[in-house]
Amino acid sequence: MKIGVLSDSHFKVEYTKEVISLLKKNGAEYLIHAGDLCLEENLKLLEESELTYVSVFGNNDMSLISISNKYNIKQEPYPFKIKETTFKLMHLPYYMTGDCDVVIFGHTHIFESEYKNNTLFLNPGEVCAREKPLVECVLLEIKDNEYIINYYSRDINKKEFLKKEIIYEK
Repeated sequence: MKIGVLSDSHFKVEYTKEVISLLKKNGAEYLIHAGDLCLEENLKLLEESELTYVSVFGNNDMSLISISNKYNIKQEPYPFKIKETTFKLMHLPYYMTGDCDVVIFGHTHIFESEYKNNTLFLNPGEVCAREKPLVECVLLEIKDNEYIINYYSRDINKKEFLKKEIIYEK
């Protein structure tokens, strides 16, 4: 199972579109957005991806509350399950307990992955390239015995994404 993970799109609709396209091209079956979409256009891109998706509100998403009934956007922390894998999705890293298989968070704009005590903790970095000149996302592949994290980053002054692979044995 391959899941596209992104966060912190902010006002960069063109980067969000580019990242969703990259994740789909690389086989994403689902999309998870860890908040700070900021614009309805970013939610529309998730909706129009034709993939099952879920998102949470970030600290900059107050303007989206009034239209939240049109999209799959939830309050954090949001627990859910895809196939046999349990997730907890949040924007702010305040609920970082290992009471599920995968914890996904955003807000820091920094890519992080760590596997400890049978839980994967994952922050895909930032789509918006606000804190550094990188557009970032993750393709998470879940297998029976391992997590494969493909971290993608593109310098805003270059055309190609770079990929770094990290594998954790379950």
